[in-house]
Amino acid sequence: MRDRVPSESTARLRQDAAAELCQAEPAAGSGVIESWDLSVGVDGPGTRFVVFACGCPLRCLYCHNPETWRMRDGRRVTVDEVMTEVDRYRRFISVAGGGVTVSGGEPLLQPRFTGELLRRCHESGLHTALDTSGFLGDRASDALLADTDLVLLDIKSYDPKGYRRLTGASLEPTLRFARRLADLGRPVWVRFVLVPGLTDGVENVDGLARFVATLGNVERVDVLPFHRMAAGKYARLGLTFPLADVRPPDRALLDRVHAQFAAHGVTSV
Repeated sequence: MRDRVPSESTARLRQDAAAELCQAEPAAGSGVIESWDLSVGVDGPGTRFVVFACGCPLRCLYCHNPETWRMRDGRRVTVDEVMTEVDRYRRFISVAGGGVTVSGGEPLLQPRFTGELLRRCHESGLHTALDTSGFLGDRASDALLADTDLVLLDIKSYDPKGYRRLTGASLEPTLRFARRLADLGRPVWVRFVLVPGLTDGVENVDGLARFVATLGNVERVDVLPFHRMAAGKYARLGLTFPLADVRPPDRALLDRVHAQFAAHGVTSV
């Protein structure tokens, strides 16, 4: 793995990220979001109504949603408001075999809002998914997870030093959350962004594949090729995209990584 040292600007952003952990959570029944949108095939099964919560304690070098980093930049909404919007698309997403995904940012930075939204959707018969880094997994109650039909768990690297270089944070909370999800029997799709020079090391991929194979609740690993499509967002926000010089992985690298997961009996797509 290339020894990529975070720039001074990245270091400042990571100090800003740490401050997000000190933000007061909105009052019960409300939250702070950046937006909501419809997606197909990338945020869980079927067509999804995706809520992008604001605030994140990580500053991943490849993040493609920098507009969601800070809670103070979002807009306050009530769960009732979000459910009214969900209801507009309910028939469409149900027929399309989809549901509602709470993403971000990091939705577990607002566990009361996220938990209530998942509960309301789950009780109304909609499939629910939680998209999380797992770094704040300790904030997710068993009740919140019981209302979550699928966890999209981002394991960004299996090498602790590489994980810290990539995100500015510790890997262990995510692994602890993954083990807890396995103990609870909650279905999981692991998401792994393949970044040449950062996450593509043979030992890193093998380590992740071995770990996933021990869990028993992971239905698949989504190997997501790194891309630079968020560079325009960074420019509009006056930010420097840290990985502007990194090229997306080629077919040979993708094939090698999929073969490594397969060798451990892990389904990857």
